[in-house]
Amino acid sequence: MKQIENMLGFRESIKVVDATLRDGGLVNDFFFDDEFVRRLYQANIDAGVDYMEMGYRASKKVFDETKFGKWKFSGDEHIREIVGDNNTPLKLAVMADIGRHDKNDFDECANSPVDLVRVATYIHQMPEAIDMIEDAHKKGYETSCNIMAVSNTQEQDLRVALEMVGQSSVDCIYIVDSFGSIYPEQMARIVDIYSDFSVKYGKKLGIHAHNNQQLAFANTIECCGDGVDWLDGTYMGMGRGAGNCAMELLLGFLKNPKYNVYPVLRFVEQNMVSLKQKGIVWGYDLQYLVTGLLNQHPRTAIQFTKEGRTDYSEFYKETFN
Repeated sequence: MKQIENMLGFRESIKVVDATLRDGGLVNDFFFDDEFVRRLYQANIDAGVDYMEMGYRASKKVFDETKFGKWKFSGDEHIREIVGDNNTPLKLAVMADIGRHDKNDFDECANSPVDLVRVATYIHQMPEAIDMIEDAHKKGYETSCNIMAVSNTQEQDLRVALEMVGQSSVDCIYIVDSFGSIYPEQMARIVDIYSDFSVKYGKKLGIHAHNNQQLAFANTIECCGDGVDWLDGTYMGMGRGAGNCAMELLLGFLKNPKYNVYPVLRFVEQNMVSLKQKGIVWGYDLQYLVTGLLNQHPRTAIQFTKEGRTDYSEFYKETFN
């Protein structure tokens, strides 16, 4: 049973991470204009958000620059165009996706506006992920290890991976509900597994939830009540497919007076609504529910959406088979 102070009080150790530019970029191929990014940056400062993820640091050897906006690559020079010297309490992050990154694209932290490198990995990529973590750590960055698709992982395999990353220099280990298939009761048990290793090795824990079953917020506060400190959110829930835990819900829930939901609501009103009006599509819908129920990657639901289909029962039969 949760401690009541974990739900009604506040912990100084909690960190809120805005992933709008990175996870949301998967919806529009990272074509955010600079004014949008500046306003998002300022909204995060005003709202008291702790970290802003500035996108991926993807390898230009893997991805064609002409097909994506610059936040797919998030170069230091582009980040500085937005934040200058970032003389604010807000810290900046980028994500390195294992197999799609190049650690040579990371300068020393002292020469970069980036504070945190978030390493996204599947279980079978853990040796390469640890190599990236150690490289970033040696360069002076904070690091997290975001273990994706945990719902598709055998517990024994997960424990082996957590033992490996626990022995690394990583600062925070993330639970990632990539398919939005996990229920809060299951999430509580997953946190117990992760906690065995976070306590053993002195690591923080984080949660990045997807909203296929409209449980991203529920799972995030479930984790918060169980002692997970790093909480991801996105403005208006913008993210791949069904999206993520909505920042406006998360900051409305947290009791720490440093957080202020008003700048989030103002940013949503002035910027996110217009993205929807332009035809950019994300958020809960029945096709994402189906892949969440079936614990599957949402790629088929994303294609269903692109095709403008509404034959949900037929999609269920196709996907179930």
